[in-house]
Amino acid sequence: MSQSTNTTQSANELEDRIVDLESKVAFQDHTIESLNDSVAQQQRQIEQLTFKLNHVVERLKSMQPSNIASQDEEAPPPHY
Repeated sequence: MSQSTNTTQSANELEDRIVDLESKVAFQDHTIESLNDSVAQQQRQIEQLTFKLNHVVERLKSMQPSNIASQDEEAPPPHY
């Protein structure tokens, strides 16, 4: 083989490797963007759930106590 054939072959191999690397980087960029979108969506869901949970806790705190006696306050059944 001549020197120019080896040089052309090396240049083609390098170009193929560069194209392969560019393809991998593009795929990784897409994957990172997709993961970022998922994380952002999960963060919004966490914030919504936290808000709802806080609302439920506040409603429970503001509820009036029940007129039903607790287990400790109940009189034992007559057969005791």
